[in-house]
Amino acid sequence: MHVKHLALGAIVAAGFAATVMATKAEAQETIYVPLMTYRTGPFAGSGTPIANGMHDYLSMLNERDGGIGGVKLAIEECETGYDTKKGLECYEQVKGKHPVLTNPWSTGITLGLIPKASVDKIPILSMAYGLSASAVGNDFPWVFNPPATYWDGLSMIFRYIGGKEGGLDKLKGKTIGFIFFDGGYGREPIPLLEQYAKDYGFEVKLYPVPAAEMQNQSGLWLNVRRDRPAWMVMWGWGAMNPTAVKEAARINFPMDKFVSIWWGSGEDDARPAGAEAKGFTALNFSAVGANFPAIQDIVKTVVDKGKSQTPKEKVGESHYNKGVYNSVMIAESIRNAQKLTGKKIVTGEDVRRGLETMNITAARWKELGLPEFGSPLAVSCADHNGHQAAYVMQWDGAKWSKVSDWISPMKEKVTPLLDAAAADYVSKNQPWPKRTEPCDKAS
Repeated sequence: MHVKHLALGAIVAAGFAATVMATKAEAQETIYVPLMTYRTGPFAGSGTPIANGMHDYLSMLNERDGGIGGVKLAIEECETGYDTKKGLECYEQVKGKHPVLTNPWSTGITLGLIPKASVDKIPILSMAYGLSASAVGNDFPWVFNPPATYWDGLSMIFRYIGGKEGGLDKLKGKTIGFIFFDGGYGREPIPLLEQYAKDYGFEVKLYPVPAAEMQNQSGLWLNVRRDRPAWMVMWGWGAMNPTAVKEAARINFPMDKFVSIWWGSGEDDARPAGAEAKGFTALNFSAVGANFPAIQDIVKTVVDKGKSQTPKEKVGESHYNKGVYNSVMIAESIRNAQKLTGKKIVTGEDVRRGLETMNITAARWKELGLPEFGSPLAVSCADHNGHQAAYVMQWDGAKWSKVSDWISPMKEKVTPLLDAAAADYVSKNQPWPKRTEPCDKAS
């Protein structure tokens, strides 16, 4: 009997060891891509479609192509609730699994991770959000924020406003309202806004929205009605956006003079106000719609097969496609890393090099099955952003329509401020590591 137990124990132990070895082998044969997401809480309305787009595109690559370069992607979401503390906890949970990059999806979380990136050798991809100054690659070699910074976004909004006003000089003596989420994200563009106020002679009225008041803005909009700004610019997120659109309509603010940064361009930002939101405008840097070969591949290989959390009718919506755009950059940086190193299983250090040589031309967008999905995007060692163009969309009461050409940022105004902000960050965070990472050339 004792011998029988020993033999059984040996079999169980051998089986357990085989399972552990198989798990380790599987981990070694995949590329680990964690996604920080928020499908719960007051920001879920914005976070869920982005999470869906990110997850579905990477899942499609696994289903259609067997991954990237013959290696499957291990995709894992960590729910942050858009809470900085939870986001930093997520990072600590996934760090030991050797992620090739991290997607914080919150400016607050990004700011908390920036000092860790060069230490842990895990690059940060903060797509069109985060610290604008991290575009300066010589000071932030592990942080990437393409395709445009918040300061680029504000400059594009003012190009659009200038076009409507007959020149930015026509803003002299007028008031520009700025309604913003009262946190790191919302406050990020204020230095450039104040610079524009000096340059063009207008007054800025700031309307901060604390997290606890996102769905209670009636008093704020009474102040807007009193102040009568010529234009309202919005830097909102989550439940704040549809509330602001509904309140603007309620006080009869001219909706075509209400323009949002790209994070207010979701269907669910305007749809709750329906026809009353007609005229509301927002920047966007990726196309809207599902009529792209790659997105149809997502439908066929992931959504129709029940491997997605996305309702089929929401595939191709504005924020969903931003999630796709984010994952295109993940995939392209992994492909670049594989080419640069000759390795199939790449590391965070390799993918940092892949991000730094990212070059998505118009032809490459087409090859990816996403023709004209975004403007051409090139990142370099010195420029971790690209400062690419965006366009303006307008809500017609039921859907978004493109109403402008691609608008380039005012680089001549933005670049000196970014350089100064990067130098200021480094000086305030000493000792800050000097860049020692070599520079690869884009292929």
